[in-house]
Amino acid sequence: MSDAPQPVPDDSGAAKLIVALDVPSAALALEMAERLRGHAGCFKVGFELFSSEGPSLVRELVRQGNRVFLDLKLHDIPNTVRGAAREAARLGVTMFTVHAAGGRGMMTAAAEGAREGAGNGRPPLVLGVTVLTSLTNADLTEIGWKESSLATATRLARLAHGSGLGGVVASPHEAAFIRQSFGAGFAIVTPGIRPAASARHDQARSATPHAAIRAGADFLVVGRPITQAADPAAAAAAIADEISKALAAHNLEASHGRP
Repeated sequence: MSDAPQPVPDDSGAAKLIVALDVPSAALALEMAERLRGHAGCFKVGFELFSSEGPSLVRELVRQGNRVFLDLKLHDIPNTVRGAAREAARLGVTMFTVHAAGGRGMMTAAAEGAREGAGNGRPPLVLGVTVLTSLTNADLTEIGWKESSLATATRLARLAHGSGLGGVVASPHEAAFIRQSFGAGFAIVTPGIRPAASARHDQARSATPHAAIRAGADFLVVGRPITQAADPAAAAAAIADEISKALAAHNLEASHGRP
Protein backbone atom coordinates (compact mmCIF):
# COMPACT_ATOMS: atom_id res chain seq x y z
CA MET A 1 0.00 0.00 0.00
CA SER A 2 1.38 3.42 -0.93
CA ASP A 3 1.31 6.59 1.13
CA ALA A 4 -2.02 8.02 2.28
CA PRO A 5 -3.85 9.91 -0.48
CA GLN A 6 -3.48 13.64 -0.76
CA PRO A 7 -6.76 15.56 -0.58
CA VAL A 8 -8.28 16.33 -3.95
CA PRO A 9 -8.47 20.15 -4.42
CA ASP A 10 -11.96 21.33 -3.47
CA ASP A 11 -12.35 23.39 -6.65
CA SER A 12 -11.51 20.53 -9.01
CA GLY A 13 -13.88 18.34 -10.97
CA ALA A 14 -12.55 15.31 -9.11
CA ALA A 15 -13.67 16.82 -5.79
CA LYS A 16 -17.26 16.72 -7.03
CA LEU A 17 -17.02 13.05 -8.02
CA ILE A 18 -18.18 10.33 -5.62
CA VAL A 19 -17.36 6.81 -6.80
CA ALA A 20 -19.77 4.09 -5.68
CA LEU A 21 -17.79 1.11 -4.44
CA ASP A 22 -20.55 -1.34 -5.33
CA VAL A 23 -18.34 -4.40 -5.02
CA PRO A 24 -18.79 -7.47 -2.79
CA SER A 25 -15.61 -7.42 -0.69
CA ALA A 26 -13.27 -5.18 1.27
CA ALA A 27 -10.32 -6.34 -0.81
CA LEU A 28 -11.95 -5.22 -4.05
CA ALA A 29 -13.13 -1.96 -2.50
CA LEU A 30 -9.71 -1.04 -1.15
CA GLU A 31 -8.07 -1.98 -4.44
CA MET A 32 -10.51 0.23 -6.37
CA ALA A 33 -9.99 3.14 -3.96
CA GLU A 34 -6.25 2.78 -4.46
CA ARG A 35 -6.59 2.76 -8.26
CA LEU A 36 -8.75 5.87 -8.15
CA ARG A 37 -6.51 7.84 -5.84
CA GLY A 38 -6.51 11.48 -6.92
CA HIS A 39 -9.37 10.97 -9.38
CA ALA A 40 -12.31 11.13 -6.94
CA GLY A 41 -13.14 13.23 -3.92
CA CYS A 42 -15.15 10.61 -2.05
CA PHE A 43 -16.09 6.92 -2.07
CA LYS A 44 -19.59 5.59 -1.47
CA VAL A 45 -20.16 2.54 0.67
CA GLY A 46 -23.69 1.21 0.16
CA PHE A 47 -25.82 -1.74 1.21
CA GLU A 48 -23.97 -4.51 -0.62
CA LEU A 49 -20.51 -3.64 0.64
CA PHE A 50 -21.61 -2.70 4.16
CA SER A 51 -23.61 -5.93 4.49
CA SER A 52 -20.54 -7.88 3.40
CA GLU A 53 -17.84 -6.11 5.38
CA GLY A 54 -19.50 -3.93 8.00
CA PRO A 55 -18.04 -0.86 9.70
CA SER A 56 -14.46 -2.17 9.70
CA LEU A 57 -14.10 -1.37 6.00
CA VAL A 58 -15.42 2.15 6.53
CA ARG A 59 -12.88 2.67 9.30
CA GLU A 60 -10.07 1.42 7.05
CA LEU A 61 -11.06 3.69 4.17
CA VAL A 62 -11.15 6.65 6.55
CA ARG A 63 -7.85 5.60 8.16
CA GLN A 64 -6.22 5.67 4.74
CA GLY A 65 -7.32 9.28 4.31
CA ASN A 66 -10.35 8.77 2.09
CA ARG A 67 -13.62 10.63 2.39
CA VAL A 68 -16.52 8.19 2.76
CA PHE A 69 -20.17 8.59 1.83
CA LEU A 70 -22.10 6.00 3.86
CA ASP A 71 -25.25 5.40 1.84
CA LEU A 72 -27.49 3.19 4.02
CA LYS A 73 -30.65 5.30 3.62
CA LEU A 74 -31.69 5.04 7.26
CA HIS A 75 -35.46 4.83 7.71
CA ASP A 76 -36.81 3.89 11.14
CA ILE A 77 -38.23 5.43 14.30
CA PRO A 78 -36.41 8.59 15.44
CA ASN A 79 -34.61 7.04 18.40
CA THR A 80 -33.20 4.19 16.30
CA VAL A 81 -32.04 6.54 13.55
CA ARG A 82 -30.48 8.90 16.08
CA GLY A 83 -28.36 6.06 17.44
CA ALA A 84 -27.36 4.88 13.97
CA ALA A 85 -26.46 8.44 12.97
CA ARG A 86 -24.34 8.83 16.07
CA GLU A 87 -22.40 5.67 15.21
CA ALA A 88 -21.98 6.72 11.58
CA ALA A 89 -20.42 9.98 12.76
CA ARG A 90 -18.09 8.07 15.07
CA LEU A 91 -16.86 6.10 12.05
CA GLY A 92 -15.56 9.37 10.61
CA VAL A 93 -17.68 9.41 7.45
CA THR A 94 -18.03 12.66 5.52
CA MET A 95 -21.72 12.21 4.70
CA PHE A 96 -24.52 9.69 5.13
CA THR A 97 -28.14 9.26 4.07
CA VAL A 98 -31.56 8.94 5.61
CA HIS A 99 -34.89 8.61 3.79
CA ALA A 100 -36.67 11.97 3.81
CA ALA A 101 -39.94 10.01 3.75
CA GLY A 102 -39.16 9.06 7.36
CA GLY A 103 -40.50 12.46 8.40
CA ARG A 104 -39.40 15.53 10.27
CA GLY A 105 -38.91 13.84 13.64
CA MET A 106 -36.68 11.15 12.21
CA MET A 107 -34.56 13.60 10.19
CA THR A 108 -34.17 15.95 13.15
CA ALA A 109 -33.04 12.98 15.25
CA ALA A 110 -30.52 12.03 12.55
CA ALA A 111 -29.00 15.52 12.58
CA GLU A 112 -28.81 15.45 16.38
CA GLY A 113 -27.18 12.01 16.37
CA ALA A 114 -24.60 13.17 13.83
CA ARG A 115 -23.63 16.08 16.07
CA GLU A 116 -23.42 13.83 19.11
CA GLY A 117 -21.21 11.30 17.33
CA ALA A 118 -18.86 13.98 16.02
CA GLY A 119 -18.15 15.29 19.53
CA ASN A 120 -16.04 18.41 19.17
CA GLY A 121 -15.30 17.65 15.52
CA ARG A 122 -17.21 18.55 12.41
CA PRO A 123 -20.34 16.40 12.03
CA PRO A 124 -20.94 14.59 8.76
CA LEU A 125 -23.30 16.01 6.19
CA VAL A 126 -26.71 14.36 6.64
CA LEU A 127 -28.58 13.95 3.35
CA GLY A 128 -32.26 13.25 2.89
CA VAL A 129 -33.01 10.83 0.05
CA THR A 130 -35.95 12.19 -1.93
CA VAL A 131 -37.05 9.89 -4.78
CA LEU A 132 -34.91 6.95 -5.88
CA THR A 133 -33.53 7.43 -9.38
CA SER A 134 -34.88 4.03 -10.42
CA LEU A 135 -38.48 5.18 -9.94
CA THR A 136 -40.70 6.59 -12.67
CA ASN A 137 -43.90 8.59 -12.23
CA ALA A 138 -45.82 5.37 -12.89
CA ASP A 139 -43.94 3.70 -10.04
CA LEU A 140 -44.84 6.55 -7.69
CA THR A 141 -48.50 6.23 -8.62
CA GLU A 142 -48.39 2.50 -7.93
CA ILE A 143 -46.86 3.17 -4.50
CA GLY A 144 -49.64 5.63 -3.77
CA TRP A 145 -47.77 8.91 -4.21
CA LYS A 146 -49.95 10.96 -6.54
CA GLU A 147 -47.44 13.72 -7.33
CA SER A 148 -44.80 13.61 -10.04
CA SER A 149 -41.18 12.82 -9.20
CA LEU A 150 -40.38 16.54 -9.43
CA ALA A 151 -43.16 17.58 -7.06
CA THR A 152 -42.43 14.72 -4.64
CA ALA A 153 -38.68 15.37 -4.58
CA THR A 154 -39.19 19.10 -4.03
CA ARG A 155 -41.67 18.53 -1.22
CA LEU A 156 -39.33 16.08 0.52
CA ALA A 157 -36.37 18.44 0.00
CA ARG A 158 -38.37 21.20 1.69
CA LEU A 159 -39.07 18.88 4.61
CA ALA A 160 -35.39 17.87 4.85
CA HIS A 161 -34.31 21.52 4.78
CA GLY A 162 -36.77 22.41 7.52
CA SER A 163 -35.61 19.45 9.61
CA GLY A 164 -32.05 20.73 9.76
CA LEU A 165 -30.39 18.45 7.22
CA GLY A 166 -27.52 19.78 5.16
CA GLY A 167 -28.77 18.57 1.80
CA VAL A 168 -30.57 15.94 -0.22
CA VAL A 169 -30.04 13.16 -2.70
CA ALA A 170 -32.06 13.86 -5.84
CA SER A 171 -31.90 12.94 -9.50
CA PRO A 172 -30.45 15.41 -12.01
CA HIS A 173 -34.00 15.99 -13.25
CA GLU A 174 -35.00 17.59 -9.94
CA ALA A 175 -31.70 19.28 -9.06
CA ALA A 176 -32.35 22.57 -10.87
CA PHE A 177 -35.66 23.23 -9.16
CA ILE A 178 -34.29 22.25 -5.74
CA ARG A 179 -31.30 24.56 -6.26
CA GLN A 180 -33.58 27.46 -7.20
CA SER A 181 -35.76 26.76 -4.17
CA PHE A 182 -33.08 26.47 -1.48
CA GLY A 183 -30.01 28.33 -2.70
CA ALA A 184 -26.32 27.53 -2.72
CA GLY A 185 -25.97 26.47 0.92
CA PHE A 186 -28.08 23.32 0.59
CA ALA A 187 -26.09 20.40 -0.83
CA ILE A 188 -27.45 18.33 -3.71
CA VAL A 189 -25.95 14.90 -4.35
CA THR A 190 -27.07 13.32 -7.61
CA PRO A 191 -26.89 9.62 -8.44
CA GLY A 192 -27.95 8.24 -11.79
CA ILE A 193 -25.02 9.86 -13.56
CA ARG A 194 -24.14 8.30 -16.88
CA PRO A 195 -21.61 9.56 -19.45
CA ALA A 196 -23.22 9.92 -22.87
CA ALA A 197 -21.86 6.62 -24.17
CA SER A 198 -22.76 4.57 -21.08
CA ALA A 199 -25.74 2.28 -20.54
CA ARG A 200 -28.45 3.54 -18.17
CA HIS A 201 -28.75 0.13 -16.42
CA ASP A 202 -31.55 0.46 -13.81
CA GLN A 203 -31.50 4.27 -13.66
CA ALA A 204 -34.81 5.69 -14.91
CA ARG A 205 -33.97 9.37 -14.34
CA SER A 206 -30.34 9.75 -15.37
CA ALA A 207 -28.20 12.51 -16.91
CA THR A 208 -24.69 13.19 -18.10
CA PRO A 209 -22.16 14.71 -15.70
CA HIS A 210 -22.23 17.98 -17.63
CA ALA A 211 -26.05 18.22 -17.46
CA ALA A 212 -26.13 17.40 -13.74
CA ILE A 213 -23.59 20.08 -12.85
CA ARG A 214 -25.38 22.66 -14.98
CA ALA A 215 -28.61 21.72 -13.18
CA GLY A 216 -27.05 22.67 -9.84
CA ALA A 217 -25.70 19.43 -8.40
CA ASP A 218 -22.83 19.72 -5.90
CA PHE A 219 -21.65 16.11 -6.01
CA LEU A 220 -22.17 13.36 -8.59
CA VAL A 221 -22.31 9.67 -7.73
CA VAL A 222 -20.96 7.36 -10.41
CA GLY A 223 -20.55 3.62 -10.04
CA ARG A 224 -20.54 1.10 -12.88
CA PRO A 225 -19.30 3.42 -15.66
CA ILE A 226 -16.10 3.73 -13.60
CA THR A 227 -15.78 0.52 -11.58
CA GLN A 228 -16.62 -1.74 -14.55
CA ALA A 229 -14.48 0.17 -17.05
CA ALA A 230 -11.39 -1.44 -18.54
CA ASP A 231 -9.37 1.41 -17.02
CA PRO A 232 -11.28 2.80 -13.98
CA ALA A 233 -8.77 5.61 -13.39
CA ALA A 234 -9.05 6.83 -16.97
CA ALA A 235 -12.85 6.64 -16.81
CA ALA A 236 -12.91 8.64 -13.57
CA ALA A 237 -10.47 11.20 -14.96
CA ALA A 238 -12.66 11.70 -18.03
CA ILE A 239 -15.74 12.29 -15.90
CA ALA A 240 -13.84 14.66 -13.60
CA ASP A 241 -12.71 16.59 -16.67
CA GLU A 242 -16.30 16.84 -17.90
CA ILE A 243 -17.32 18.13 -14.47
CA SER A 244 -14.53 20.72 -14.54
CA LYS A 245 -15.66 21.98 -17.95
CA ALA A 246 -19.27 22.23 -16.76
CA LEU A 247 -18.18 24.17 -13.66
CA ALA A 248 -16.10 26.54 -15.79
CA ALA A 249 -19.03 27.16 -18.15
CA HIS A 250 -21.36 27.77 -15.21
CA ASN A 251 -18.93 30.20 -13.58
CA LEU A 252 -18.45 32.05 -16.85
CA GLU A 253 -22.20 32.48 -17.28
CA ALA A 254 -22.56 33.61 -13.66
CA SER A 255 -19.87 36.26 -14.22
CA HIS A 256 -21.93 37.60 -17.11
CA GLY A 257 -25.08 37.73 -15.02
CA ARG A 258 -26.76 34.63 -16.47
CA PRO A 259 -28.16 31.94 -14.09
